[in-house]
Amino acid sequence: MTIGGSTAAAELAALTPWADRAPAISEAERLARIAAVRARLEAMGAQALLVNAGTSLRYFAGVPWGATERLVAMLLPLHGEPILICPRFELGSLSADLGITADMRLWEEDEDPFALVADALGGIATLAIDPALPFQMAERLRRAAPGVSLVDGAPAIDGCRMRKSPAEIALMQQAKNMTLAVHLAAARILAPGITTGAVKRFIDQAHRALGAAGSSFCIVQFGRATAFPHGLPGEQALEEGQLVLIDTGCTVEGYHSDITRTYAFGRVSDEEQAIWSLEKEAQAAAFAAAELGAPCERVDMAARTVLEKAGLGPDYRLPGLPHRTGHGIGLSIHEPAYLVRGDRTPLDVGMCFSNEPMIVVPDRFGVRLEDHFHMTETGPRWFTEPQAAIDRLA
Repeated sequence: MTIGGSTAAAELAALTPWADRAPAISEAERLARIAAVRARLEAMGAQALLVNAGTSLRYFAGVPWGATERLVAMLLPLHGEPILICPRFELGSLSADLGITADMRLWEEDEDPFALVADALGGIATLAIDPALPFQMAERLRRAAPGVSLVDGAPAIDGCRMRKSPAEIALMQQAKNMTLAVHLAAARILAPGITTGAVKRFIDQAHRALGAAGSSFCIVQFGRATAFPHGLPGEQALEEGQLVLIDTGCTVEGYHSDITRTYAFGRVSDEEQAIWSLEKEAQAAAFAAAELGAPCERVDMAARTVLEKAGLGPDYRLPGLPHRTGHGIGLSIHEPAYLVRGDRTPLDVGMCFSNEPMIVVPDRFGVRLEDHFHMTETGPRWFTEPQAAIDRLA
């Protein structure tokens, strides 16, 4: 596929809502998640788990709400129904979103929701806390339930969420397929003088045309700006002979895509071409190192070894790789485990990761190729195939 030669209008007209849609997560799967997290809680000596509004509440209960200053949370004891703590005026909305059966405990605006949680705890002595619960809320709960020991619930929550089910992987596959189609369309609209803002607007419209709720994020960089992993402020206009870096994604039922492509608009320097090829080699080495049972850090090490043999780095020194090789992905765009030195989590079936060992040549240019893979019984499998060449995306 060549770069440029089309228009935004033509590309948008060619996009239609995604036909092969993955099924939503079922109530049966959510109940299996609750059973799994209860087993983890029992193993760590906790009698209940408090899950705050956010991605983990969506994971267990199907409620797609973000956290606010009002407490909306699920108290999950080892036995019995889950308990939903919610403002009374939100009951109708919560009931419409809830994906499981739960006991509803409601509070009015002038009441203390943490007293309600404390009362629901009964004789529970050790409560695991969602790591996403704000510190201030945890402290209010500590004061409301002074005899209860609060412990970190991350081992229980992350232990479940790190390993994706086939249904989750199907939703992520759809999101990534959609974003890859948007990448291909965006590359075709490039022309001299087009601005980064115009490309971002097109990418959002293209995601919407495919049935997503727009882009969940979008980074578009030209030329020197590609040397900054998350870009520079302000608008840029595209010129012949520049590198283009686009990093974007969407969500399907809350599950994320996150794909980066770097390519040449016209002829770029021999050095830029050589760095692009080295980036592709490092990405391939990272993928090959992702063996079942291996620690996550080994994947990062494999990518850095390629770069160091070429004279880059070492470690995070530039020119070289300034950040980790990859991150877990699911309902959060960045979530445990991480492909970085020090993360010794063993790679296991169902784990999903980005693979993006970006190379930065300071203040001049950068190259990032980002695709995602998931671990299977036979090793890693790409969600999307890596970019073919510097002058074509597919």
